[in-house]
Amino acid sequence: MAAKPIYRVVFHQQGEVWELYVREIFQSELWGFIEVEEFVFEDVSKLVVDPSAEKLRRTFDGVSRSYLPLNAIVRIDEVEREGPPRAVKSEGRVAEFPRPFAPPPRGER
Repeated sequence: MAAKPIYRVVFHQQGEVWELYVREIFQSELWGFIEVEEFVFEDVSKLVVDPSAEKLRRTFDGVSRSYLPLNAIVRIDEVEREGPPRAVKSEGRVAEFPRPFAPPPRGER
């Protein structure tokens, strides 16, 4: 049996770009959101501690599921193994393209 895939999710969060690793990702029942579950963090027993990785570990400690807005997501990749989670200051001047989300047709709700 093949191992569960790991996904790298990169998204904007309050002026920073966050990079997380998760095992489950799918379209949420909350319209306009992506649902991520089973966060993957590196071994905590390492001697060198990255402050941004530790910040994300604390932020998602005890969180079983998170809902990310579609317009905040930059990229989702399926990767072979997890890497260090990162939170870096967003220094680009790229703004999100404003787009209205049309609600799904009434029959599909």
